[in-house]
Amino acid sequence: MASAEQKVKVVEHCEISPPPGSVPPTSLPLTFFDIPWLLFSPSQPLFFYELPHVSTTHFTTIILPNLKHSLSLTLQRFFPLAGNLTTPLHPTKPHLVYTEGDSISLTVAESTGDYFNHLTGHYPRHVRDFHHLVPQLEPPTVSSDPHTHPTLAIQITVFPNCGICIGFTFLNVLGDGRTFNNFLKSWASIFRLGIDSDLPVLNQFYDRSVISDPNGLEPIFLEEWWSLRTSQKEFMDTSRMGLKDMVRATFVMGPTHMEKLKQWIRTRSKKIFGSPDLHLTPYIITCAFVWACLTKARGIDNKEVCEELHYFGFIAGGITRLDYPVPTNYFGNCVAFGRPVTKRNELLGEDGIVFAAKSIGETTKKLDGDVLGGGKSWISDGKVLLGSELHVTVTGSPKVDLYELDFGWGRPRKIEEISIDRSRAVSLTESRDVEGGIEIGLALSKPKMDAFASLFANSFNDLL
Repeated sequence: MASAEQKVKVVEHCEISPPPGSVPPTSLPLTFFDIPWLLFSPSQPLFFYELPHVSTTHFTTIILPNLKHSLSLTLQRFFPLAGNLTTPLHPTKPHLVYTEGDSISLTVAESTGDYFNHLTGHYPRHVRDFHHLVPQLEPPTVSSDPHTHPTLAIQITVFPNCGICIGFTFLNVLGDGRTFNNFLKSWASIFRLGIDSDLPVLNQFYDRSVISDPNGLEPIFLEEWWSLRTSQKEFMDTSRMGLKDMVRATFVMGPTHMEKLKQWIRTRSKKIFGSPDLHLTPYIITCAFVWACLTKARGIDNKEVCEELHYFGFIAGGITRLDYPVPTNYFGNCVAFGRPVTKRNELLGEDGIVFAAKSIGETTKKLDGDVLGGGKSWISDGKVLLGSELHVTVTGSPKVDLYELDFGWGRPRKIEEISIDRSRAVSLTESRDVEGGIEIGLALSKPKMDAFASLFANSFNDLL
């Protein structure tokens, strides 16, 4: 497998702010939905676009000025992205704070090699080939109280005569995938159509009082966050996670496979549990398949601990599950956490996918009935899951439709989530080319990736 050894040279670096005087100084307190995300590493999505005739000069002189201007106009409506996260030294609530002149970092770079097609493939590629495309957040200011953390950085890399890559690094505490998608779609629409066009969601809803905390989760989360922060512990200590031999690859679960797998799960469920009545959505089926296959691919087969519990972490949208209304243009997080569990011997057996689907489906039903029911354990559950080789966590959602992000250059050629290199999570998004399909993004060592690819390719033949 060839490595692109991707290199770039910086062409320009600038700061982008909302138009002067367009946004008043604002401070937004975090809600209990936001606080757990203080302990997560930033998300790092990359969007690749084909522009076969683009040159660096053409991009910087013709395209870039409009990108900057449209980004500034978009930040007027999404101003916390240009602001900072403030975390006090004493145990009080952090805030998202915007003051006049706050900005985001925008870097423009040029690829020094012709690697665009290589990077946008589905086959295994070295994880290091992508890291030059990821923007770096400015380090936090920790010399005063409160500490101040920039929340978003953007890098646009030009691949001459091939295309461009728009990369983001952003703190998840800003908002969930719905919020970030609203920002991206608004920026793309303003760039493509102009500010006076009939644009999708532009004005965001910032009133935090819309979020009710009937279970008293906020003080619990603040205390847990403060305890972890003062002990200098985080969910993920990535400093020792080696990336040297890791590769990333994409797999697509199509609707035909999902339907066949669904029928097989129902048949096996009837024999195992006495009833085929399982909650099986395309998302649940895909997650169950990934959970079972990835556990096997990782080589976790110690029979002496066959009763050991394995967990699967996922997020569930709260806006449609809460018993009170939250506007769809609410700026912030509004997602819950689910943690299905099954035994090792069940997961590694021939019916591992069935046990996985049953557990994920039951957890989803519980969230449907009471989305905040297990809320008190969200942070403690997360500490067990993240960065683990034993358990599996997924990030992203096929419902966000990121492949519809069109700046006027058509749909993205490929989307990659780079943060999974260190978090060991699995990324999920809708399929670009298979209607109703789901793309599965993985970052594994080469032997484990080969094992997963074999399981993915052969499982349908073996099971169906």
